[in-house]
Amino acid sequence: MTTIRALYLTPVSQKQAKAFCAMWHRHNVPPRGMKFAVSVASDGVLRAVAIAGRPVARHYDNGQTLEVTRVTSDGCPDACSMLYGACWRAAKALGYTRLITYTQADEPGTSLRAAGWRVVAERRPRPGWNMPSRPRTPNGSEGIPRTLWEAA
Repeated sequence: MTTIRALYLTPVSQKQAKAFCAMWHRHNVPPRGMKFAVSVASDGVLRAVAIAGRPVARHYDNGQTLEVTRVTSDGCPDACSMLYGACWRAAKALGYTRLITYTQADEPGTSLRAAGWRVVAERRPRPGWNMPSRPRTPNGSEGIPRTLWEAA
């Protein structure tokens, strides 16, 4: 059994964050844009990445709100909760007053609770983003209920 040494936050480039996300995320591709990314490492090995950007839902895109659009881990214990806490501290330091994220119905939100986040709302499943006026390719998240979380 491998012992994981102390975890620490480390900067990560957009390119590195997206590559890590593409390799490890269970159900989403890397997001198109971002405001910042942060990572967790152990012994010089990248273990987890969080990407924060403008909120996907346009009614939350008010200039004061950021959204954690991806958190990806190689399974390292405690890395995700460490990232959620770091994202909130970074967002506040940049002048944002609200940080949100979503989980899918089958995700318990354990890391979010550990980082002090709270459930704001339960969202019903959406049929998808495809509209006749704006065709979209399905991304696999259609028809899945979600939970909206907010950093506290």
